[in-house]
Amino acid sequence: MSMSKKVVSKGKNKQGSSTSRILTLPALAIAGCLTILPNVAVAASYSNDYSVCAGRLLSVGVKAEAASEGCAAALRPKDLAACVVKIDKETQIAATDALSSCGKARRPEELATCVVGVSLSTKEEANPTVLDYCGRSLLPVRFGQCVVGLRSQIDFPATQALETCISADDSVIGASSSSTPPTIIPAGSSPSLETTPFPNQPVVPTQPGTN
Repeated sequence: MSMSKKVVSKGKNKQGSSTSRILTLPALAIAGCLTILPNVAVAASYSNDYSVCAGRLLSVGVKAEAASEGCAAALRPKDLAACVVKIDKETQIAATDALSSCGKARRPEELATCVVGVSLSTKEEANPTVLDYCGRSLLPVRFGQCVVGLRSQIDFPATQALETCISADDSVIGASSSSTPPTIIPAGSSPSLETTPFPNQPVVPTQPGTN
């Protein structure tokens, strides 16, 4: 009887240990998943504008060091990359030359629009000059329209059109920044007039009459 009891107890111990293993394995798996999930979330968050910027710059031949520095310094990395890629694809200007100007521009995509439009208008006559002028303008789209519009009607060198429009661009910006907006008075109302109150006259006491 004692031997049978020992056999039964051993069987129970084996069953208990196997059950504990079965229960422990899922628990460990769940704990492992909980540890991995935050790491996966952090890694996924790095798939951001800087990653897109670096990848696009590398795809058009920008060196790794220049791409990393340009993307890291950009306020809007995706816009920077879009500017460089557009100029590289639609003009004869190399991406490496466009990177510096796109990085300095307040609105890189507008700079690219200016460079592409003017380059097509001037038939690639002055590539570096176009990049420089569009970069100097604070209103690159307007500047590009000026150059393209004038050259469509007036036959003069591209450099003359660039200089004429950049001078006008500076004048327009200076005038708009220094002018004071007019005061608008609503219809049916009149401006209030400030009135200066008269000083109070001192009261002179009345002298009692003499009889």
